[in-house]
Amino acid sequence: MIPLELKAEIRRLFFAEHFKIGTIAGTLGISWDTVRQAIGSSAFNRTRFVRPSLTESYLGFIKATLERYPRLRATRLHAMLAERGFAGSVRALRRVVAELRPSGREAFLRRVTLPGEEAQVDWASFGEVDVEGTRRRLSCFLMVLSYSRALYLEFAFDQKMESFLRGHVHAFSSFGGVPRVLLYDNLRSAVLDRVGNGIRFHPRLLELAGHYHFAPRPCAVAAAYQKGRVERAVRYVRDAFFAARPFRGLSALNGEAQAWQEGVAQAREWPGGSGRSVAAALAEECARLLPLPAHPFSCDLVMPIRSGKTPYVRFDCNDYSIPSGLAGHWLTLVASLEVVRILDGHAEVAVHRRSFGRTRVVEDPAHLAPLLAERAKAEASSRAGRLLRAVPSLGAFLAAAVDAGERLRPTTRSLEQLLDAYGPDALRAAAEQAVARGTPRAASVAFLLRRTARPRPQPVTLTSRPDLAGLVVTPASPAIYDELTRREDDDV
Repeated sequence: MIPLELKAEIRRLFFAEHFKIGTIAGTLGISWDTVRQAIGSSAFNRTRFVRPSLTESYLGFIKATLERYPRLRATRLHAMLAERGFAGSVRALRRVVAELRPSGREAFLRRVTLPGEEAQVDWASFGEVDVEGTRRRLSCFLMVLSYSRALYLEFAFDQKMESFLRGHVHAFSSFGGVPRVLLYDNLRSAVLDRVGNGIRFHPRLLELAGHYHFAPRPCAVAAAYQKGRVERAVRYVRDAFFAARPFRGLSALNGEAQAWQEGVAQAREWPGGSGRSVAAALAEECARLLPLPAHPFSCDLVMPIRSGKTPYVRFDCNDYSIPSGLAGHWLTLVASLEVVRILDGHAEVAVHRRSFGRTRVVEDPAHLAPLLAERAKAEASSRAGRLLRAVPSLGAFLAAAVDAGERLRPTTRSLEQLLDAYGPDALRAAAEQAVARGTPRAASVAFLLRRTARPRPQPVTLTSRPDLAGLVVTPASPAIYDELTRREDDDV
């Protein structure tokens, strides 16, 4: 029954203001049928002549095709009908298909899990961040206990197997126990191959499952809703934790994440009702988790590696030094989040702090000391070695020259020529004076030598004087020297 006031307002808007039925319904917040009843719209209906539809004779074929192929496009169906004599338009066919197509909406039952029974695991990408002068992708490992909704998150610079395993170990330690079933999407870290219902899990994941006594379970293909609790946790972490948070390093970010999950995330209301918090539900669930083993699972990356001609091994786009005697050998690299260790058999030969930059060179001076000593011996016989043996104080001049931007090889070549021309004493004095003047250059030393010293006599060689090649010298008789020393009284 329509109130009289409402009926009067409907009739005024329709007959006096000429509002349309849909406009009146939207303005007053009522249904179209209520408006039609108030204005008696049946009195305005006219007899309509319905033309036969071109699709009527094809309805059986359309229904059978859509039942077999529910996702078939109307354009393809139109082409199939055209081959069978259909002369209608695609637009008319779309209206029929919209009514006949099976509904794609799926009904879901609410999943109820027991305490300690299940956890859901996933990776999430969080873009790129600046790390030690380069850009690296940032990912987040998440594990959510299905009953209490308690979550564990840990950020990493990759989604490799070692990071995946490390997230599990740290999550179990954070919860104080292990759920009996872990539910995974079709992650490459978890599932190596899948054919229908046949699953081949990663061997390392199976080792982890054997160590902690849980059962890995996969979701169905294209059924991410089966692990909706971790999917919602990813969105929750993006919006409530990561948004507008500055990146101060991986360890700092993980420290902030741990404080947030223990403070904010566990203080939120438990979705199961009863006014409890997630922390209270977690306390109940912890009693039902499997106990932790005596020793945690080892998650370090272990791989064989070989150095080249130089005493370095390359790992994660960085070079780490090894003892020079092991260049070209096969070694074993063991990497954690903090350190990189290199083993020769069972002997540890190098330990370095791990770098997450790129193209970095991480060195231990003790590894390169023997090689540098051999190089110093080799340079002792070089041009610079000859200069330093003749004038030891030239070491300070050469160091100052390099600091000033001079190239070492041309400088030593010029100084060697000045050494031959002026001698070591003059060269030493001129070099010291050039350093004192702040002009440690070979040209400055040559200028000072020309002003203060006289070149030593140099032997004439045919290579330096080709014009003397045709000179003929006639040897004189030794008797003429006797004439020069004879006294006048010897003739008496």
